[in-house]
Amino acid sequence: MALDYDHERESFEWDIPADYSLPAVAEEHADAIGDRIAVHFRDEAGTEASRTYAEVRDDMNRFATALAELGVDEGDRVMHLMPRHPDIFAIQLGAAKRGALLVPCSSMLKPKDIRFRATDCEATTVVCHADLTEMVDEVVADTPIENRIVVGDAVEGWERFDDLVAGKPIEHEGPTLGPQDPLSINYTSGTTGQPKPVLHRHRWTYAFNRVNARYWWGIDDDTDLDDELLWATTGTGWAKWFWSPIGVAFTSGATQLLYQGEFDPATFLDVLEREGVTKLCAVPTQYRMFAQEDLSQWDLSLRDALSAGEPLNREPIEAFEQEVGVTPRDGYGQTETVALVTNYPGIDVKPGSMGRPAPGMGTTIIDTQEEVEVDTGEIGEIAVPVDCPGIFDGYYEKPHLDEQTFSGDYYRTGDLASRDADGYFFFEGRADDIIISAGYRIGPFEVEDALVAHEAVTEAAAVGSPHDERGQVVKAYVVLAEGHEGSEDLIAEIQDFVKEETAPYKYPRRIEFVDELPKTSSGKIRRIELREEEQAAFGE
Repeated sequence: MALDYDHERESFEWDIPADYSLPAVAEEHADAIGDRIAVHFRDEAGTEASRTYAEVRDDMNRFATALAELGVDEGDRVMHLMPRHPDIFAIQLGAAKRGALLVPCSSMLKPKDIRFRATDCEATTVVCHADLTEMVDEVVADTPIENRIVVGDAVEGWERFDDLVAGKPIEHEGPTLGPQDPLSINYTSGTTGQPKPVLHRHRWTYAFNRVNARYWWGIDDDTDLDDELLWATTGTGWAKWFWSPIGVAFTSGATQLLYQGEFDPATFLDVLEREGVTKLCAVPTQYRMFAQEDLSQWDLSLRDALSAGEPLNREPIEAFEQEVGVTPRDGYGQTETVALVTNYPGIDVKPGSMGRPAPGMGTTIIDTQEEVEVDTGEIGEIAVPVDCPGIFDGYYEKPHLDEQTFSGDYYRTGDLASRDADGYFFFEGRADDIIISAGYRIGPFEVEDALVAHEAVTEAAAVGSPHDERGQVVKAYVVLAEGHEGSEDLIAEIQDFVKEETAPYKYPRRIEFVDELPKTSSGKIRRIELREEEQAAFGE
């Protein structure tokens, strides 16, 4: 599949069905392709399970009835803490069928994070895997949670999911839902402060099907889904779960793989080969670790490789091109949006670029202070018109945040980028991450991209460090690759290397070797902690 980009942009029209909702999609798929496998599950122990689209529909309705009997009504908040599990679709769709709002939570959160989310959105129900119930029990008394449902082994004080759905009817009369009805509260990663409760409506999943499926995954009406197996490595608690497993794979009617197990590059490559995955979506860290393996040892069936979360460096792109014959394609968006910028099917990928604006979204780059587009090559803030159906339209019961966010013509993402003469966007960092040194505006990603290209560097984060003359200089926190030790000679070598890789004024004048970088639970670097460390070190 290769797209005519200009034609797609000119011809794109939003046409959201008046009766669209995620449970309605499940019903339609069960009627049309009920025998097709919706999800094939396997774990690291070799356990396998599958659910057809008809089975997912039936289980959705059984769970919706169980929730109704527990007193869950339209508008109630239902949290879940689940690993990748074959019943996750029944849980999410069943809550949606009741008209409840899903509140996905990562299994990597801590008890204090659970308490914050439950009290912030006033969740009354939680669905949790047996391995994670202790986290909830530790804080449940401090929350509005009344119903506790466990998936897996029985836990004292919890209702078992299997017992609740057993014998329930495979039909459920829930509230009438449409595209403007609330679907989920997805909390942001908290890279710059407390996580924010992003409210999404059912139209969000339609927008994924309309934008992400076609302009990133390469799925349209002509795609033979009987010949495709999709795998998105994301966890169930992230907005990325809605981006791909639900918003693309499920709404398109594809078969998808769920693998539950700790990430190990060789193991994941084994799974890719054994299962015959044709479309993979992974995060840059996983691609970088794949690239450290001898990829020629695996006979992969991949036709599409997608990356999201942070910009993808050139090394894994080149490794996949050479050994797998597939060019990984980056995509950019947020918890608040669908894909805003993509390397769409057929594009000439430029390493380091997130691609070009997705048709229908109106994505542009504006000045950080005024609502005017910046010129080619200038750094500005990625922005989307506030009336675009592909973004959220509010924070849950946070009117002060809504007023700040939607007071102008554009939703400002807080992410900085530049655009080249061909219309390709290049990520420059968060607005707070920009480094201003001697009048130069420096985005951290280009520096980090150059740093990790050095054989001694595994990971790197660049921040502004206070300087009397320049205001700030670039400071790099570097995690070394195995077999390398930090020294003054290595610092000088890395600095000279970066000067050759990018504009010399961007090189890190200060380098500190560290064992690890501070990250959010979703794996994003918390540069704010490193900036605060620098400011404290210089008494600012």
